[in-house]
Amino acid sequence: MKATRKIVEINEELCTGCGDCVNACAEGAIELINGKARLVAEKYCDGLGACLGECPANALTVTERESEEFDPEAVEHHLKEREVAKVFTEIKGTMPCGCPSKNIEMITPCQQANQPTSMTDAPAQSALGHWPVQIRLVPPTAPFLRGADLLVAADCTPVAYPAFHRDLLPGKAVMIGCPKFDDADEYVEKFAEVFRVADIKSVTVVEMEVPCCSKLPMIVRKGLQLSGKQIPFEEVIIGRRGEIVSRDKAVA
Repeated sequence: MKATRKIVEINEELCTGCGDCVNACAEGAIELINGKARLVAEKYCDGLGACLGECPANALTVTERESEEFDPEAVEHHLKEREVAKVFTEIKGTMPCGCPSKNIEMITPCQQANQPTSMTDAPAQSALGHWPVQIRLVPPTAPFLRGADLLVAADCTPVAYPAFHRDLLPGKAVMIGCPKFDDADEYVEKFAEVFRVADIKSVTVVEMEVPCCSKLPMIVRKGLQLSGKQIPFEEVIIGRRGEIVSRDKAVA
């Protein structure tokens, strides 16, 4: 819900990327993205401007404009997620292996990876370009999401559609999950943040031709609506026999 209120504005031209404002923001509303301080979500900013005095470049101001209302509950959830991520980072640094499902990684395709042994028309290699891929684990500020064409896939679709890597995944960032067993409201909030923060260029939703999968495009569309963005939207439906049943393009 939007209202006219005070909120922090960041002048990216003046910002030097020192990170002092990030440390000063108790709500975690500011993060460094591509070397610049950015407001990750309006609802995290209380508008009090405690960060202003910490900026040596005077890149921060408080203005009054229409924005999302400050949400203390969302801030609490956001800070808990950051603390969990911090713990995982510390574990990774102190143990031979941390939790690989949480670690952000850009993947360079290997010509020898995932070679099919019996399906001659299958792709010769994986088109996956990053890690993680689970919707719950991908942070909205992940570098591979910035300016990306996003593929949101129900987790059954790569198993059902044999040419998933060849036809659907190349050149896209991917997020997968199950609209039946996972938390739909959590997904809506996650996608809303992704669309606000990451400047997504387009989104393709891939679902199975089964009733429980029909929630996935609705979840993504609701996230888009909450973000206030309008981008090209494509819905792809996969049949249980592994064929593409339909493809529908629109602007959401």
